[in-house]
Amino acid sequence: MSEPSDEPVLFAEHGSSWWPLLWGPAFAVVGLVLEVTTGAVHWLQWFVVAVVLFGGAAVWVSARRKVYLVRLTPKTLTQGRETLPVADLAVVTDVGAPAGVRILGGGWTVPRRTEAVPVRLADDSVVLAWARDAEGLRDALRRLVEPGARHVE
Repeated sequence: MSEPSDEPVLFAEHGSSWWPLLWGPAFAVVGLVLEVTTGAVHWLQWFVVAVVLFGGAAVWVSARRKVYLVRLTPKTLTQGRETLPVADLAVVTDVGAPAGVRILGGGWTVPRRTEAVPVRLADDSVVLAWARDAEGLRDALRRLVEPGARHVE
């Protein structure tokens, strides 16, 4: 994945927000409160539970933010761990997706809860970009790659 740059971001989707990090500590607080109301309190164990669940969630969120990242700048399209120069993109409008087409980002299929956006490259091959807001990505790509094309609502 490329390093962040000073380029303006034309379209972006993060693979996950950071709020799932709170699940583990919230669970530990609920368990601690229940123990306080019933008698013996295991402070250290609930602290360990909170830290372990927080750490597991941190690994999960960090991985999702890398693998499911979508970012379009004037120079690059990033899909997960793959970055493609915008100069390699040719057409976004009316591109069909033939069987066996390559998925950007290295997966076997487009990620769950995302939609495919077929893109024809300058070498005349077709790849599938993807995003949760597929129409938003398609419009941003269209404006960048096909400056004469207008989006019809």
